[in-house]
Amino acid sequence: MEYSKEFKQALSEFSSVEKDRLIFRLLKKDKLLSKKLYFELIDPETTDQKRNQMEENIEEKVLLASRYIGNPKYYLVLIRKISAEIREHIKITTDKFGEISLHLLLVNKILESNEKLNQQRFDNIYKLYIYLINKIVRALILIKKTDEDYWLEFDELLQAIDFQIHENIYLEKLCINNSFDFNWLKCEYIPDHLDLIIKDIKSQGFLR
Repeated sequence: MEYSKEFKQALSEFSSVEKDRLIFRLLKKDKLLSKKLYFELIDPETTDQKRNQMEENIEEKVLLASRYIGNPKYYLVLIRKISAEIREHIKITTDKFGEISLHLLLVNKILESNEKLNQQRFDNIYKLYIYLINKIVRALILIKKTDEDYWLEFDELLQAIDFQIHENIYLEKLCINNSFDFNWLKCEYIPDHLDLIIKDIKSQGFLR
């Protein structure tokens, strides 16, 4: 929504008391905005500290969720909730590095349960695997847009994921069947226009 000059002028003419009341009314209705303003204005913790907390949170919650791998639908619901927490962290802190590293950590921690995952029927676990592949692809696209100084850290996460994928027969085959190139799991080999490549792959009905 665009605001006219007249509307902006009318707001600027509010008294400080009226503005304060309006702000607090808006914050009560928008918890995310409230958290973001708190972080930007008075939170003593830095983005790095928040990211470290999220890393611990991911590890803990993925471990707890692993108890429900035998119920794939519910397990995926739990994983989506963890992903939602990551997205909230990113919106509050604008943590560009964490937007990549935290989602890759999530994927890696999930795949550490490969022993249990490999015991599931493929049709039951298919949606989870497609979800993970898309998570990886999204991270790769973002990596290509980041400074190369960060690539070494991302490569460590990608190397771990690469290993875990090849430890999971169904996931490995699904990657191949959906035209996922394992060479992409090294930053320097990510194609310049991976977003267009993925768009073309999806237009053919894959990664869905």
